[in-house]
Amino acid sequence: MRPLRYSINVSLDGCCDHREMLADDELHRHAIENLERADALLFGRVIYQMMESAFRPGVATETLPAWMEPFARTIDAARKFVVSSTLERVDWNARLLRGDLETSVRALKEEDGSGLLVGGVTLPLALAELGLIDEYEFVVHPRIVGRGPTVFAGLSKHLDLRLVDRLELGSGAVAMRYEPRKTAASG
Repeated sequence: MRPLRYSINVSLDGCCDHREMLADDELHRHAIENLERADALLFGRVIYQMMESAFRPGVATETLPAWMEPFARTIDAARKFVVSSTLERVDWNARLLRGDLETSVRALKEEDGSGLLVGGVTLPLALAELGLIDEYEFVVHPRIVGRGPTVFAGLSKHLDLRLVDRLELGSGAVAMRYEPRKTAASG
C-alpha cells in the first residue's frame, strides 16, 4: 500500500497562502525531494489549475528564475490525479477522479507505488477528516502574516501526530514531518 503524504508551506501564524512564503532555491530543492518520494500527485481543482498555469510548458505565463526550473521540470513530468466535480477534463499527465472521495483515494493507495503527494487546503482537509493521510509535513516559515487562509480550518476532530523528521533550511524555515499517532481505536 502506498502512503499518502501531505506537504504545505505555512507562516508562524498558520497562513498557507503560497504568495506569502519565502521561496528560494533550497525550499524548491526540498520540494523536489518530496515530489521524488511519490510516484503521483493528488490535486484538487484549484491546486491543479494553479500549478498548471505556473509550471506547464506552453501554458505558464511568467518566466521562472533559473533556480526554479528543476522544480518546474519535476512537476511537469509527474503523474497527476485531480479531484474535481466541476472540471470536464484534464490532461498534463493527469486523470480526473470522480465519485466518492474515500473510495477513489483508498483505491489509489492500494496500488503499488512509492507514494502519493497532496498539497493545498480544501482537499487535504477532506482527506484528513477521512483519516487517509499517512504523513503530514509543515514547512513553517519565519514570518507572521496576520491574514489569509489557514490549514485545517473547520476540522471536526483533533489529530494527534508524532514528529518523525525535522529539517531546518537556511532561510530559517523548518520542515517538520509527522505521522498520525496510533490509538487503541485506530489500530
